[in-house]
Amino acid sequence: MYKNPEWSYSAVLYEMNVRQLTSEGTFRAAERRLPFLRSVGIDAIWLMPIYPIGELSRKGTLGSYYSIRDYCAVNEEFGTADDFRSFVRAAHALGMRVLLDWVANHTSRDARWLMEKPADWYERDASGEALVPWDWTDTAKLNYANREVWRGEIDAMRYWVEEFGVDGFRCDMAMLVPIEFWQEASAELRRIKPDIFMLAEAEEDNLFDNAFNMSYQWNIHHIMCDIAKGARRVWDLRNAIHAERAKYPREAMRLSFTSNHDENSWSGSEQSRFGLALDTMTAMTFLMPSTMPLIYTGQEVGYDHSFSFFDSDPIPDEHYHDTRATEFYRRLCALKHREMALAAGERGGAVVEIENNAKDCMMTFVREVGDSRVVAIVNLSPYTIHADFRTGIYAGNYRDALSGERVRLDSHVERDIAPWHFQILHK
Repeated sequence: MYKNPEWSYSAVLYEMNVRQLTSEGTFRAAERRLPFLRSVGIDAIWLMPIYPIGELSRKGTLGSYYSIRDYCAVNEEFGTADDFRSFVRAAHALGMRVLLDWVANHTSRDARWLMEKPADWYERDASGEALVPWDWTDTAKLNYANREVWRGEIDAMRYWVEEFGVDGFRCDMAMLVPIEFWQEASAELRRIKPDIFMLAEAEEDNLFDNAFNMSYQWNIHHIMCDIAKGARRVWDLRNAIHAERAKYPREAMRLSFTSNHDENSWSGSEQSRFGLALDTMTAMTFLMPSTMPLIYTGQEVGYDHSFSFFDSDPIPDEHYHDTRATEFYRRLCALKHREMALAAGERGGAVVEIENNAKDCMMTFVREVGDSRVVAIVNLSPYTIHADFRTGIYAGNYRDALSGERVRLDSHVERDIAPWHFQILHK
């Protein structure tokens, strides 16, 4: 397990869909959004793939970000290499890191490598055609039995670190590529940039064996969705949180989210998926142990929309301004930055539960490190709960994280808690 970069422990990550963030859909327009994102509390930008998209078997009018024609070029749809360099510099000047989306499993079906490299760079069918992974008909599967493919991928990743100063990679479908490749890639990238940050879109426990800093928290995300729909109860979330503590190394970070590009485009907006539970589940992504919270394009302004995946479908400019959602995220980000108890990885506090009388509907818990303490009282149900619990050593004077008001937490709490209502207290 590699040491996590210092900036990452209290960070909030933002997934930027350049195509849909602005009406222009360019790096230059996205660069103008950076000060706003920084004001919300964003610490790092993960850019969906910025590379040229294949035209053969292209889906929609503009194609899938994840069908890559050339790993070492910039998609003209977004601008030039100099535009991207300016974007990275602007982000760095604001104190934000930049992560690139890396798709190591496959390329487009008209990729440069498919035309220029030996045939054994790709897995082939009986007729000699490059295999299509899953049902991704616009892609061709790379052959990791060939070590030259490893070298090609690592050299391409080095290019973006050395030439543009990117700070890390979000690695698409990381479990489809041998873990030994990721170990070799991470080791070489860290020789260039010791604080490189590696995020895996996967959940396997071997990802933290000298390969990645953080993995997706898919299982808990799906449990949260099911709880919001009434299909599961809080027991499942509680059990999953405790199971993760035993499954992963203490240093391991997990990515917690209510939305991302997959969920938004294929399952619907977070408003449609979580309904009245959205604020509560959003707060939980900031409260759960070992996690870094993710904000996806549009969430920072509460934009209720499921983006087209293969076509231009941008946020209207008139919708991009401070909203209730913006202020909500701003307060949660400030809490994440201020309270070391909420840090990811080994720096943060474990979840210590306060026993309550409605454990199928409520979670009452504390996270604490040193002088930092956060108490959460969360009704994860559509019912009004007559709560009854004793806080013991955690009784005392606090401040409400959202309202800023001073609050006295009594040693014995007995009161009604409205559906999907939560309170976050910090010392």
